[in-house]
Amino acid sequence: MTTSFPYFGFDLMGSPNLLLNLSLTALLAGLVLALLADSYIDREHKRNILIILLLTFSLILQTALEYRISEGTPQPFLRTVLSIYGYCVRPVLIVLVYHIISDGKKTLPAWILTGINAAVYLTALFTPLAFWITKNNVFHRGPLGFTCHVVTALLLANLVCLTVRKYGRVRWQDAVIPIFNSAIIAASIVLDYLTPLNHPVSCLNIAIVISCALYYIWIHLQFVREHERSLQAEQRIQIMMTQIQPHFLYNTIATFKALCRKDPERAAELADKFGVYLRQNLDSLGVTGNIPFQKELEHTRLYTEIEMVRFENIRVEYDIADDGFDLPPLTLQPMVENAIRHGVRSRRDGLVRVVSRRRETCHEIVIEDNGIGFDPNAMESTENGHIGIRNVRERIEQMCSGMLILESKVGEGTTVTIRIPAKGATA
Repeated sequence: MTTSFPYFGFDLMGSPNLLLNLSLTALLAGLVLALLADSYIDREHKRNILIILLLTFSLILQTALEYRISEGTPQPFLRTVLSIYGYCVRPVLIVLVYHIISDGKKTLPAWILTGINAAVYLTALFTPLAFWITKNNVFHRGPLGFTCHVVTALLLANLVCLTVRKYGRVRWQDAVIPIFNSAIIAASIVLDYLTPLNHPVSCLNIAIVISCALYYIWIHLQFVREHERSLQAEQRIQIMMTQIQPHFLYNTIATFKALCRKDPERAAELADKFGVYLRQNLDSLGVTGNIPFQKELEHTRLYTEIEMVRFENIRVEYDIADDGFDLPPLTLQPMVENAIRHGVRSRRDGLVRVVSRRRETCHEIVIEDNGIGFDPNAMESTENGHIGIRNVRERIEQMCSGMLILESKVGEGTTVTIRIPAKGATA
């Protein structure tokens, strides 16, 4: 025995199409609840996604109502209005996705195209240019009846190009979902064209709901990744702040005090350099991307000049043959600091050499010293290791796909080699 529940003229238990529409509606409702509870997606993107979900729900209603009218008492005008709504709204959904991917930039041409599409279908109210519905409830397509299909195809093609251009070169996995969504929407349009005009469930509506779910997952992952990058950046800043604060600041201030008594002019000069050094260091902490090597080199020179005032037994030499590249901030200076602090400070004639040169596929920086050296394996096994080495290595790998090579022998000295891939070079 089966139970029937009439619903808007449909037999709920005997109508797979109605069950499908209810399932799509339930999925949209679930996405709305998840979206409202999502703390990773910002307000603007959340608003755009919410509009997409509401418009998608309205298309489900529009398709169901239009089918009901087509099967019942002829109402040409109402059916015309519903058809116009469907043809006008579908391209708008794609443009809203533009806003999500491009952050609202350069979407005016897409909006103009959707406006032209809407104007074409609004003519159905008084001319058969786009389509018309007879008094007998029969749908006829006019000479411009495929305008929505053409506009949608153009917008989808541009959406794929925009996605590939933005994500394809950085992380191709990020472009898969938008491209897949475009493909299933295009396929659904073809399927709708091959099926009868009066149908209670549109393949395009199904594809749009699926795309909404996938886009939500995709956008959520993008914002989670950005959040993780922000946390990593904050952690790097905290690590770098611990490097520049206690051991160097207090000792430099003590040097000021000593110089003020025996050489005030030199103390004033050191104070100027120290002020510039601190300002540059704090500026570097606020930089999220790479900086020119010349800027990092200037910062390192200031540091070494201050250290050579404090320790007259050390000398720092520079052999710079290549400086036309970028690298993460506070990359070179911590390595030179390690060479001085852990290497040559206890030597009678301590020497640190900083060399930069261009290799075939990379820019290479070498920091070598004649210090006391250490066992790299023992350093890697300790929790802290030498100051900055792990931090610098991670930032070089993550921010510019480079590498840091550490070589050291007890009693002989240490060599740190940094390789930054050259732009346009092939391995």
